[in-house]
Amino acid sequence: MSLPNKSAVVTGVSSGIGRAIAKSLTDAGWRVFGSVRRERDAIEAAAALGGNFSPLIFDVTDEAGIARGADAVRAALKGETLGALVNNAGIAVGGPVACLNMDDLKRQIDINVYGPIRAIKAFAPLLGADRVQNGPPGRIVNMSSVAGKIASPFMSPYAMSKHALEAMSESLRREMVMHGIDVVIVGPGAIRTPIWAKADEIDFEQYRRTDYFSDLERMKGMMQSFGEQGLEAGAVGKLVLGILMSAKPKTRYAILKNKFMMWTLPNLLPKRMVDSFVAKRFGLKPRTA
Repeated sequence: MSLPNKSAVVTGVSSGIGRAIAKSLTDAGWRVFGSVRRERDAIEAAAALGGNFSPLIFDVTDEAGIARGADAVRAALKGETLGALVNNAGIAVGGPVACLNMDDLKRQIDINVYGPIRAIKAFAPLLGADRVQNGPPGRIVNMSSVAGKIASPFMSPYAMSKHALEAMSESLRREMVMHGIDVVIVGPGAIRTPIWAKADEIDFEQYRRTDYFSDLERMKGMMQSFGEQGLEAGAVGKLVLGILMSAKPKTRYAILKNKFMMWTLPNLLPKRMVDSFVAKRFGLKPRTA
């Protein structure tokens, strides 16, 4: 497989993992087109990332905005193929399944599942699905999560979205064989990003009158602890750069601390055993007669 041209679109570069990916690529000489939602974020990202970076202003829920971004990238590439699309933009919504706010769930799916699909539809022609582009086909990297395979209590909307993203990625990789466009999944665990630092700001007030409220409040502290103990975002950035530069990347990468206990073992053990472990970790006790 030929290595792609050194140009990439990365969604959600205003902070966290997206910013780290953009930095790793620009530092390595890649031309990066990074999406942000606000003009002030575009200015800040451009100043931080330097001359190899060009901001694109769109929300992944805005199909027309994404199309305008694709048009801008097409003009900048001047007939060359795009080397990579990294679908990173996303949010995390929590709540117990039996009490979920359906509007919150719809927003979660719209951003984390439909968002990457909108981006793929817009940028796949530039990656090589449109044969008028010159150069080797590019690659798609979809940012999933440990939650894409292992679902925690009270995070079902997020886990659902990442499970769906993984299923879509599997189908997409097989569909894109005809174009030579590879699809790779990256599933991080806890990463030190602003989303963890803001855990205490999550408002679970709508669940106050449910049996789950005290457990949800306790989960906030656990989320902050996860973030403090997580990997630096730069580790994910370096991994993505390595994937894009590899002649034969794997189809999926898990990147997290304590990988054996938090990833390998839970995927090997019986589900009921993992259920017991998770319940103990979250302080969930079965109701007694």
